[in-house]
Amino acid sequence: MGFIAAVALAPAARAEDLQTFTLELTDHRFDPAELHVPAGKAFFIVVKNNDAAAAEFEMHSPALEKVIQPKSEGRLRVRPLNAGRYKFFDDFHEATTRGEIVAE
Repeated sequence: MGFIAAVALAPAARAEDLQTFTLELTDHRFDPAELHVPAGKAFFIVVKNNDAAAAEFEMHSPALEKVIQPKSEGRLRVRPLNAGRYKFFDDFHEATTRGEIVAE
């Protein structure tokens, strides 16, 4: 079987099959501040912004960003991560609003 045929037969990760993890943003702090996810698998993060100000969830590696309006939530799809630690923050309140994803 050729490479193209093998790729075509490989199962694709459907959105409904991806695990979802939730972060709550309250008083410019993420809860949990350390999010544990499985390495090597794509997933979703739902960020619930409980604050009265907008927030911007951001990561540099992998590059992700999403503005989340006050009292609302945003959903981000994250590609499969290698085992390791990945920092995230609220770009609008970076001094106090930080966290890490731990892929294991």
